[in-house]
Amino acid sequence: MYNYTYDPETGGILLNTSPMQFSKEPRPVYYKELDLLGFDRYWTYEKQDALPYMWAEANKYYYLGRLVAQTKGGDLYTAPEIEIKEELNEKLVSVDLCKMIGKNSDFIDILEQETVKRIYDVWNKNKGKVDLFYVAFSGGKDSIVLLDLVRKSLPKDEFVVVFGDTQMELSDTYDVVEKIEKQCIEENIRFFQALSHLEAKESWNQFGPPSRRVRWCCSVLKTSPVMKLLKDEFGASRMVMLTGVRGEESLKRSNYVDFSVGKKVSGQYSFHPILDWTSAEIFLYIYKHGLTFNEAYKLGFNRVGCLVCPNSSGKHEYLKREYFKDETDAYLDIIAKTSTKDLSGDNRKYFLQNGGWKMRTTGHELTITKRLLTFNENKKTFEIMVNKYNPTWQEWYVTIGELIQISDSEFELEYKGKYYKAYIKGENGKFSFVVNVSRTTKDEIDFVHYLRAIFIKSYYCINCGDCVVECPFNNIISDKGGVKLIGKCTRCRACLKMKNGCTYYNSIRGIKGEKKMTGLNRYLSVGVKDEWIRFYFENGYEPGARKTDVMYAFLSDAGILKHKQFTPLGEKLKQIGLFDVKAWAIMLCELVYTPAFNWFVKNIPFGTRYTFDNLSADLESIVTDKAKNEFWNGFKQILDTMPFGYEMRFGVPEIEKKYDKNGEERKKLISITRWNWSEPEPIVILYSLYKFAEACGDYYEFTVSRLLNYSIDSDGISPTQIFGIEENELQTILQGLAASNPDFITAKFTHDLDIISLNKSKTASDVLELL
Repeated sequence: MYNYTYDPETGGILLNTSPMQFSKEPRPVYYKELDLLGFDRYWTYEKQDALPYMWAEANKYYYLGRLVAQTKGGDLYTAPEIEIKEELNEKLVSVDLCKMIGKNSDFIDILEQETVKRIYDVWNKNKGKVDLFYVAFSGGKDSIVLLDLVRKSLPKDEFVVVFGDTQMELSDTYDVVEKIEKQCIEENIRFFQALSHLEAKESWNQFGPPSRRVRWCCSVLKTSPVMKLLKDEFGASRMVMLTGVRGEESLKRSNYVDFSVGKKVSGQYSFHPILDWTSAEIFLYIYKHGLTFNEAYKLGFNRVGCLVCPNSSGKHEYLKREYFKDETDAYLDIIAKTSTKDLSGDNRKYFLQNGGWKMRTTGHELTITKRLLTFNENKKTFEIMVNKYNPTWQEWYVTIGELIQISDSEFELEYKGKYYKAYIKGENGKFSFVVNVSRTTKDEIDFVHYLRAIFIKSYYCINCGDCVVECPFNNIISDKGGVKLIGKCTRCRACLKMKNGCTYYNSIRGIKGEKKMTGLNRYLSVGVKDEWIRFYFENGYEPGARKTDVMYAFLSDAGILKHKQFTPLGEKLKQIGLFDVKAWAIMLCELVYTPAFNWFVKNIPFGTRYTFDNLSADLESIVTDKAKNEFWNGFKQILDTMPFGYEMRFGVPEIEKKYDKNGEERKKLISITRWNWSEPEPIVILYSLYKFAEACGDYYEFTVSRLLNYSIDSDGISPTQIFGIEENELQTILQGLAASNPDFITAKFTHDLDIISLNKSKTASDVLELL
């Protein structure tokens, strides 16, 4: 909220009202961190932990307002390197906390008053509309401040405090929880600790280690136990969760609004009272009010969390293993044990050190993968093949529609008033469940998706309880007998809309072993430059040798050439001209269906700096090192020279450019970051929708939520996945397209329902005529 500078007088933070672009999240530095990292080789200081000596921003260290050191690198097994920026010959002086607090007192008072009022106003406005207000307490600095503010805002009996114990927290965090629970009891504030019935290590062995894209751990070990506890204790179905989320913590969180309908759990509202606070303000507030201080921050942690986490990296991982070696190694052993990779010799250390386990997307890389179901889809039937028939799917069918059993092996399945014939056939000890469905409309696609989900639930359920909390009407329970449906199902299908219908299945699905990937390095190391494309369009220019071959491959992938002749699409884009970004965007809509671009769009996340190390971890053992290098270098040229990079932000490259002794430019790609296309062209979006529909087997009716759901196995690539378009912006674009081109598209948005329909008699090629 406030900007800050470092104060040479106090050695602390000094808030001010000048405009702030982005906080660098400063944190205090104590002697234990300095000792562990090796700063005691360069500086002299007392071994006291009552007061900090300096401040750090990421890996930069500031003493009395001056940058004095920086660390670089670090991983599980390797300490970060120290680079001393300024020699400090004198004995270090600790931060004058009293004077620092005095200088900032007015700012903190205003911040506190505004936040307390905001909390009270939200409570007063919603107290009659929801069943419960609860503070999500983590034991970190943000939740400590949040709880103190809530205590000052609301009557003590109007909220409860819940600590979701993942069983993987730092020991210092458990110390904080114990202290805070004692304080709450003394103040008659209800404090609860929620714990999964699954032991943490047991769950890692069952689900496989979580990854950045398969983060089952948060929901299974934290969210679900918390929601179950609140529903069991209070029968609550509509709740306001107050969190310590702050926008400065990450790019994703910077886009949050402070009060919204929770997307994580049905029936829950999320309220982030300190969303606009910076870490500078958090620490100043803690110091001013003498709040409980998590000792982990004195060890050098900028955030506290689980001992082993797929989102942790670098120095943070080094600190965890150094301070909590035995506890950390226990989880590293599970990672190694459940991996299909060759971890003999030094491979194990390299795999763990470089975070290869963090990037998995399915169970292909796991030894624990179970293949209980096989799905086979064609234009007229949907077939589910199993080794052993399990009739439990019939109990779950109530979530979809009406089930009519004609005989032991024949059924009629109703969905939205339409009936589909289904039958079971057995042969050689194996069974198939076959449904006559063509999958040409939105309803048929949804029907197959939900049917697939209930079979997955029936065969893969391990009673983790995740789908229990998804039900907004408390019609699903979990007990020793497993997960059961009770009450009258409203068919909201929240339990089926989870990723693949089951959190456990979503983590371990796949076939044991890995498939080799081809086509990733199609553009070799030379890549393609936009000037070659422009000259070719205008003059038939060929850049020569390998460059020409790669250019032809690129233009063929983009649908521009076929047998080195311009296609109708190529002729149309020649007519438009390559100075129009729409032409390049149309090319991209074609390219995402080819191996290299398809992998890129499905695997490089938005808003995350993606490096070659990430690429190596993602594709270890799937492609050769040569292919990885060629892909990286090829995309360097494509993103740096074509509008895909800086203009459309499909992938913004961070490039280091130098010149050799001959004056030739040399480029080194440091990282790629995907952002949203800030000014998407509606006609391009319409074109990509038709490409999506055609690739999905002529699927011409769908919803916005379907376009935003990338977990569904699909041959089609949604425009939101290509261009990073968010829900509200997409709705606006679709409404505009429907108004201006009703013969191509209709879009209806009423209440929580939406439906997008494309004209089946039109094609993606027809859309080009609108350009």
